[in-house]
Amino acid sequence: MAIKKAFAPLPRLVIALAIAIVPAGCGTEEAKQDTGPKQGEASRPCIALIMKSLANEFFSTMEKGARDHQTTHATEYELIAEGIKDELDVNRQVRLVEQMMAQRVDAIVIAPADSKALVPVCKKALDAGIHVVNIDNKFDDAVLADKGVQIPFVGPDNRKGARMVAEYLAQRLEAGDPVAIIEGVPTAFNAIQRKLGFDDAMNAAGMRIVDSQSAGWELAKANQVVSAMVTERPALKAVLCANDSMALGAVSALRAAGKLEDVHVVGFDNISAVQELLRKGDILATADQHADQLAVFGIEYALEMLAGKGAPADRETPVDLITARDLI
Repeated sequence: MAIKKAFAPLPRLVIALAIAIVPAGCGTEEAKQDTGPKQGEASRPCIALIMKSLANEFFSTMEKGARDHQTTHATEYELIAEGIKDELDVNRQVRLVEQMMAQRVDAIVIAPADSKALVPVCKKALDAGIHVVNIDNKFDDAVLADKGVQIPFVGPDNRKGARMVAEYLAQRLEAGDPVAIIEGVPTAFNAIQRKLGFDDAMNAAGMRIVDSQSAGWELAKANQVVSAMVTERPALKAVLCANDSMALGAVSALRAAGKLEDVHVVGFDNISAVQELLRKGDILATADQHADQLAVFGIEYALEMLAGKGAPADRETPVDLITARDLI
């Protein structure tokens, strides 16, 4: 009785705030009451999809693909899909993982903004009995080993995809031509791999990589970087961009400088916004890693893990070269 008297009732405002911290969705008691199984039905697992910036068309396409898949498999699982406002908001992704843990989801499928910084919180999720599947941007192997965890990566070979794009570009250049690379976030595994793929092809073809800078995956930043590049390096013949948003920024900068006809641009992702530019020749090529299916691949793998089908292992998904002739 003494213990009961030690606790006064919480004010209603405090209770309301506490409830507001955890977003509605599968895993909450409210959601279980609304969408939970009826008598005689099997419980559906809840899968959380955590993405990078939904302002990037690649991830909004990823989200749509995941939601469409869940709609057609509504009896098999529930889905929560969340993203961050910009590509660098690592702290927000950490908080999202923590929220999904609080909601007691069964699995998390994550495209991490940083290959290292998200590993510790995902380890916490694993320790809490939640399956974790890594998509799009691979976790750093050394950090995984240091934390003693195994998280399967489901995604494309980014180095191979970037190399295909750059090899196609090399056919339009001559040995010794100066080229520049616009990199993604330097701490992201896929950014590192795409740069290596560009390097592989350009070095093999005898091109001169005269500049390589990060634009953080962002269109506006790429516009600024490329504007400065073409001023400093007027002989530049090509700009290789690690994603299509940055390729759009590069095209805008080159057009403003009157250089668009003289400098080739390539990208990576095949978002719809670049397809008309591919047809016009403003962008020479891109790589398609099938954004609409990438999260689906991860979700299907998570469902396999929940069903106890095999030990976690990496799984490679398709990546294809896209040029104007593929859009006819």
